[in-house]
Amino acid sequence: MATDYGQGYPLGSGERGRAGFRRLPAALRAPLEGRTWREFLYVLLSLPLSIIGFVFAVTMLSVGAGLLITFVGVPVLALGLASLRGFGALERIRARALLGVEVGDPHPLQARGGFMTWMGAVLKSGVSWRHVVYAVLHMPWAIFSFTVSVVFWTYGWAMLTYPLWFWVFPMHAGQDGIQIYGDDHHRVYLDNPFEIGLTSATGLLVTLATPWIIRALTTVDRVMVFGLLGPSRLVSRVVELESDRGVVVDTAAADLRRIERDLHDGAQARLVALAMDLGLAKEKLAEDPEAAARMVDEAHGEVKVALQELRDLARGIHPAVLTDRGLDAALSALSARCTVPVDVEVDLPARPAAAIEGIAYFTVSELLQNISKHSGARRASVDVWKVEGRLMLQVFDDGRGGADASAGSGLAGLGERLDAVDGILVVESPVGGPTVVTAELPWRG
Repeated sequence: MATDYGQGYPLGSGERGRAGFRRLPAALRAPLEGRTWREFLYVLLSLPLSIIGFVFAVTMLSVGAGLLITFVGVPVLALGLASLRGFGALERIRARALLGVEVGDPHPLQARGGFMTWMGAVLKSGVSWRHVVYAVLHMPWAIFSFTVSVVFWTYGWAMLTYPLWFWVFPMHAGQDGIQIYGDDHHRVYLDNPFEIGLTSATGLLVTLATPWIIRALTTVDRVMVFGLLGPSRLVSRVVELESDRGVVVDTAAADLRRIERDLHDGAQARLVALAMDLGLAKEKLAEDPEAAARMVDEAHGEVKVALQELRDLARGIHPAVLTDRGLDAALSALSARCTVPVDVEVDLPARPAAAIEGIAYFTVSELLQNISKHSGARRASVDVWKVEGRLMLQVFDDGRGGADASAGSGLAGLGERLDAVDGILVVESPVGGPTVVTAELPWRG
């Protein structure tokens, strides 16, 4: 009888078969899984490809080094290294397709100019020489892994299926079965039911173990592809730092534009109006003192508003309480302005670097603003502590949840700011809540 699933549609026989197969233990599924066969195909292809790469690398290096006494050796070496980079690209594609290795392409050559410039870039590139190392080292490993995989895979399946084909020996080979021992006086064959069954059971064990052996062998291939054919950690770090520097510059420019806009539209506009009002009051002072007094009184009120706007703006740039008293007092003052009751707990043995302290403050500030505007929460909490040289922040609210840092929201920009200083932002916000945002920053005290 078909089993209902999902929206009431019956499972087909193929779907039932796949569901049943997935319920088997991993050890029993492994010999039939697609991953095992893809890894085995990778091992099989590695042997001819590694031999070709090894022979080409050794030949080009030998010929190029031998010809270095003349200028001809330099372009030979450069062309050989460039060809090995192409061979490395093929290996990365093969590793992605068969091993599931997501390895990025190495940093491209920075060669702007003619053929001489290109040759120099190829010869000086560490990526090129890492491809040479891969071509030389991979061949002996490919031979070893090919031999082990083929022997275990072949013998495992052969012994497992021995009951199906042992009849070939008495019918066509003139012997009772597989001969496992023989001399001039005595021979031992696998021919009785017990021995045939034992052979099949041994084959089953070998067959079940072989996928894990292949997986262990291809793990070494994964390491070699990552370490020798992928981008170097130093170059990746430089690219990451360049990207982070761009984020920092953009953020600083955006903050400057915001400050300029707030000054122009707020305090500056009020001060201009105040100057005009005081000028009118000065003109009326002689002929209408009472009107002048009223205008001065109104100007006094405008001064108070302008001062408050300037204080708010200064607090947005860097609050004085943070400089004077640290995160505990600054976050307590910040939580007092939130529309949701906030519990603040700061447990720090000392103060971190001023820049990190400022980033932590503005991170909590933006998160509390999000809680006030979007969460619908009844309560929230802020916890700050230090662990293993890192400053940890955690902001919790019991609101409606559904916050998504990958949707291009303010959380995404906040994550980029933290990333620019080697920080991390983790958002856990299931629909229906609660929302927990955890930030990690370097201490740099």
